[in-house]
Amino acid sequence: MPVAQAGPARRCGFSLIELMAILTIVAIMLAIGVPSFHAMLQNQKLTAAANALFMSVNLARSEAIHRGTRVDLVPAGDGSTWNNGWVIFIDENHDQRPDHNEIILYMHAAVDADMRITPSFTDSKVQYIAFNGSGRTRTNANSQTSQSGNWLLELGSQSRKVVINFLGRPRVCNPAREAASC
Repeated sequence: MPVAQAGPARRCGFSLIELMAILTIVAIMLAIGVPSFHAMLQNQKLTAAANALFMSVNLARSEAIHRGTRVDLVPAGDGSTWNNGWVIFIDENHDQRPDHNEIILYMHAAVDADMRITPSFTDSKVQYIAFNGSGRTRTNANSQTSQSGNWLLELGSQSRKVVINFLGRPRVCNPAREAASC
Protein backbone atom coordinates (compact mmCIF):
# COMPACT_ATOMS: atom_id res chain seq x y z
CA MET A 1 0.00 0.00 0.00
CA PRO A 2 1.52 3.26 -1.05
CA VAL A 3 2.15 5.84 1.60
CA ALA A 4 0.73 9.32 0.98
CA GLN A 5 3.43 11.83 0.57
CA ALA A 6 3.17 15.06 2.41
CA GLY A 7 3.02 18.05 0.08
CA PRO A 8 3.87 21.61 0.81
CA ALA A 9 2.05 22.88 3.88
CA ARG A 10 -0.98 25.02 3.14
CA ARG A 11 -0.88 28.44 4.71
CA CYS A 12 -3.97 30.44 5.68
CA GLY A 13 -4.07 34.22 6.06
CA PHE A 14 -2.22 37.16 4.58
CA SER A 15 1.41 37.98 4.43
CA LEU A 16 2.63 41.20 6.04
CA ILE A 17 3.11 42.85 2.63
CA GLU A 18 -0.44 41.98 1.54
CA LEU A 19 -1.86 43.32 4.81
CA MET A 20 0.09 46.60 4.46
CA ALA A 21 -1.17 47.03 0.88
CA ILE A 22 -4.79 46.56 2.00
CA LEU A 23 -4.37 49.01 4.90
CA THR A 24 -2.85 51.59 2.55
CA ILE A 25 -5.81 51.30 0.16
CA VAL A 26 -8.29 51.62 3.06
CA ALA A 27 -6.45 54.71 4.40
CA ILE A 28 -6.54 56.37 0.96
CA MET A 29 -10.26 55.63 0.59
CA LEU A 30 -10.99 57.10 4.04
CA ALA A 31 -8.89 60.21 3.33
CA ILE A 32 -10.96 60.82 0.19
CA GLY A 33 -14.35 59.91 1.67
CA VAL A 34 -14.40 61.51 5.14
CA PRO A 35 -14.33 65.19 4.02
CA SER A 36 -17.07 64.49 1.48
CA PHE A 37 -19.12 62.74 4.15
CA HIS A 38 -18.66 65.68 6.54
CA ALA A 39 -19.79 68.15 3.85
CA MET A 40 -22.80 65.95 3.11
CA LEU A 41 -23.76 65.88 6.81
CA GLN A 42 -23.47 69.68 7.03
CA ASN A 43 -25.62 70.04 3.91
CA GLN A 44 -28.28 67.75 5.41
CA LYS A 45 -28.33 69.66 8.73
CA LEU A 46 -28.60 72.98 6.91
CA THR A 47 -31.35 71.75 4.60
CA ALA A 48 -33.30 70.28 7.52
CA ALA A 49 -33.11 73.53 9.51
CA ALA A 50 -34.10 75.67 6.50
CA ASN A 51 -37.04 73.37 5.74
CA ALA A 52 -38.14 73.42 9.40
CA LEU A 53 -38.11 77.23 9.42
CA PHE A 54 -39.96 77.29 6.08
CA MET A 55 -42.57 74.89 7.48
CA SER A 56 -42.92 77.01 10.61
CA VAL A 57 -43.62 80.14 8.56
CA ASN A 58 -46.27 78.26 6.59
CA LEU A 59 -47.79 76.90 9.81
CA ALA A 60 -47.94 80.34 11.43
CA ARG A 61 -49.53 81.79 8.30
CA SER A 62 -52.11 79.02 7.94
CA GLU A 63 -53.01 79.18 11.65
CA ALA A 64 -53.52 82.95 11.40
CA ILE A 65 -55.89 82.41 8.46
CA HIS A 66 -57.65 79.49 10.14
CA ARG A 67 -58.13 81.31 13.46
CA GLY A 68 -58.67 84.77 11.97
CA THR A 69 -56.26 86.35 14.42
CA ARG A 70 -52.66 87.44 14.80
CA VAL A 71 -50.12 84.60 15.07
CA ASP A 72 -46.42 85.25 15.76
CA LEU A 73 -43.25 83.32 15.04
CA VAL A 74 -40.45 84.36 17.43
CA PRO A 75 -37.09 83.02 18.63
CA ALA A 76 -37.34 80.66 21.62
CA GLY A 77 -35.73 81.34 24.96
CA ASP A 78 -34.90 84.97 25.64
CA GLY A 79 -35.79 85.95 22.06
CA SER A 80 -32.32 87.14 21.11
CA THR A 81 -31.28 84.41 18.68
CA TRP A 82 -33.02 81.98 16.35
CA ASN A 83 -30.37 79.32 17.08
CA ASN A 84 -32.23 78.49 20.32
CA GLY A 85 -35.22 77.37 18.27
CA TRP A 86 -38.52 79.16 17.68
CA VAL A 87 -42.09 79.35 18.90
CA ILE A 88 -45.39 79.88 17.09
CA PHE A 89 -48.12 81.29 19.31
CA ILE A 90 -51.18 83.53 19.42
CA ASP A 91 -49.82 86.84 20.68
CA GLU A 92 -52.78 88.41 22.43
CA ASN A 93 -50.86 91.27 24.07
CA HIS A 94 -48.57 91.96 21.05
CA ASP A 95 -45.30 91.77 23.01
CA GLN A 96 -43.64 89.09 20.79
CA ARG A 97 -43.07 86.83 23.80
CA PRO A 98 -45.24 83.81 24.63
CA ASP A 99 -46.84 84.39 28.03
CA HIS A 100 -48.30 81.68 30.25
CA ASN A 101 -51.88 82.49 29.21
CA GLU A 102 -51.22 82.59 25.44
CA ILE A 103 -51.74 79.56 23.21
CA ILE A 104 -48.51 77.99 21.94
CA LEU A 105 -49.11 76.25 18.62
CA TYR A 106 -45.62 74.88 17.91
CA MET A 107 -42.12 74.88 19.38
CA HIS A 108 -38.96 73.94 17.49
CA ALA A 109 -35.82 72.85 19.33
CA ALA A 110 -32.43 74.51 19.04
CA VAL A 111 -30.47 73.98 15.83
CA ASP A 112 -26.87 72.77 15.48
CA ALA A 113 -24.54 74.84 17.68
CA ASP A 114 -22.26 75.63 14.72
CA MET A 115 -25.13 76.96 12.58
CA ARG A 116 -25.59 80.71 12.23
CA ILE A 117 -29.05 82.15 11.61
CA THR A 118 -29.07 85.83 10.67
CA PRO A 119 -32.45 87.54 10.27
CA SER A 120 -33.01 90.60 8.10
CA PHE A 121 -36.55 92.04 8.18
CA THR A 122 -38.14 95.40 7.46
CA ASP A 123 -39.17 95.79 11.12
CA SER A 124 -35.97 94.69 12.80
CA LYS A 125 -36.36 96.25 16.26
CA VAL A 126 -37.63 92.97 17.72
CA GLN A 127 -37.02 89.49 16.29
CA TYR A 128 -40.43 88.30 15.08
CA ILE A 129 -42.64 87.62 12.10
CA ALA A 130 -46.37 88.16 12.61
CA PHE A 131 -49.34 87.23 10.42
CA ASN A 132 -52.80 88.76 10.56
CA GLY A 133 -56.06 86.90 9.98
CA SER A 134 -55.80 87.30 6.21
CA GLY A 135 -52.42 85.54 6.13
CA ARG A 136 -50.37 88.64 5.39
CA THR A 137 -47.38 89.68 7.41
CA ARG A 138 -47.73 92.72 9.60
CA THR A 139 -45.51 94.95 11.69
CA ASN A 140 -46.09 96.13 15.23
CA ALA A 141 -46.40 99.70 14.04
CA ASN A 142 -49.35 99.01 11.76
CA SER A 143 -51.42 95.93 11.02
CA GLN A 144 -51.69 97.07 7.38
CA THR A 145 -47.92 97.46 6.88
CA SER A 146 -46.41 94.22 5.65
CA GLN A 147 -43.12 92.84 6.86
CA SER A 148 -40.75 91.09 4.50
CA GLY A 149 -37.20 89.85 4.70
CA ASN A 150 -35.22 86.67 5.20
CA TRP A 151 -33.25 84.41 7.45
CA LEU A 152 -29.76 83.47 6.28
CA LEU A 153 -28.74 80.05 7.59
CA GLU A 154 -25.03 79.20 7.39
CA LEU A 155 -23.13 76.08 8.36
CA GLY A 156 -19.51 75.74 7.33
CA SER A 157 -19.14 77.01 3.78
CA GLN A 158 -22.78 76.33 2.85
CA SER A 159 -25.82 78.58 3.20
CA ARG A 160 -29.58 78.71 2.62
CA LYS A 161 -32.10 81.52 2.84
CA VAL A 162 -35.72 81.43 3.88
CA VAL A 163 -37.23 84.47 2.16
CA ILE A 164 -40.64 85.95 2.99
CA ASN A 165 -42.19 88.30 0.44
CA PHE A 166 -44.49 91.22 1.30
CA LEU A 167 -47.56 88.96 0.99
CA GLY A 168 -46.17 86.58 3.62
CA ARG A 169 -45.28 83.72 1.30
CA PRO A 170 -42.02 81.97 2.15
CA ARG A 171 -39.54 80.23 -0.12
CA VAL A 172 -36.16 78.56 0.39
CA CYS A 173 -33.22 79.33 -1.87
CA ASN A 174 -29.50 78.64 -2.10
CA PRO A 175 -27.46 81.88 -2.39
CA ALA A 176 -24.55 79.99 -3.96
CA ARG A 177 -26.70 78.78 -6.87
CA GLU A 178 -29.29 81.55 -7.18
CA ALA A 179 -27.31 84.68 -6.29
CA ALA A 180 -29.49 87.04 -8.35
CA SER A 181 -32.90 85.95 -7.05
CA CYS A 182 -31.98 84.83 -3.54
